[in-house]
Amino acid sequence: MANSIEKSKQSLPEKLQQGASAAADWMQDSQFWTSIFRPGSIFRKGYTDSPRNRSYVIMNSVLYHLHPVKVKRHAVKVSYTLCLGGLSFFLFILLTVTGIFLMFFYRPTAAAAWSDIESLHTQVSFGLLVRNLHRWTAHLMVLSVFLHMARVFYHGAYKAPREFNWVIGVILLKLTLLLSFTGYLLPWDQLSLWAVTVGTNMMGFTPVFGDQVRFVLLGGKQIGAETLLRWYVLHVLMLPFVLVIFLAIHFWRVRKDGGISGPL
Repeated sequence: MANSIEKSKQSLPEKLQQGASAAADWMQDSQFWTSIFRPGSIFRKGYTDSPRNRSYVIMNSVLYHLHPVKVKRHAVKVSYTLCLGGLSFFLFILLTVTGIFLMFFYRPTAAAAWSDIESLHTQVSFGLLVRNLHRWTAHLMVLSVFLHMARVFYHGAYKAPREFNWVIGVILLKLTLLLSFTGYLLPWDQLSLWAVTVGTNMMGFTPVFGDQVRFVLLGGKQIGAETLLRWYVLHVLMLPFVLVIFLAIHFWRVRKDGGISGPL
């Protein structure tokens, strides 16, 4: 009798709170809830909080697979990493998106390349904005990758056991420079023509195979339509494909080597 009187005296918010709590308990006990939040699913539910169980969830989840089991405190400090590695990867994604947009309005032929650039500026909506975004992002990516390498070198992260990943980083820096250089020719203006002329002439002075490399890159003895087509294929297909492969290896080795190295 006393319990029924107390229940009748409960306010409406208290009744709503009890109803919501009962509904939440019923939902968590349902088959639907346990099938989604079961141990080993993408949501970390059902495990006691222990290093062993954390490792088990990370290693058995596709979404968490590339993430390390433990992250060291210094690795999440902006003042230590400056986010240069993540910034470089973000700039690469931005370059990919803007580059795909530009590919819709560009033809890699000597007769149409420059006219397509002009029409992109004057006739395509946001064409000038996207092209300038692509160009300045490319400059920033070269700078960020270089600063990332300098930060790694300054902190001694090239030492054991990270020597292999340091070599991968050097390769990624060279691929970034090659991507920037091959894209420089695509506008097909006087500035790009003379820049490529100087660059390929320097390649020609490489001992033993310099002339052969220059001939392959130019598609002949001098810059022409074959050069533009070859550099377009290198810029939009071959070099990005190789870069993605080495990026995957680089990310994997960061995790394999125990995360970002600590201060000296």
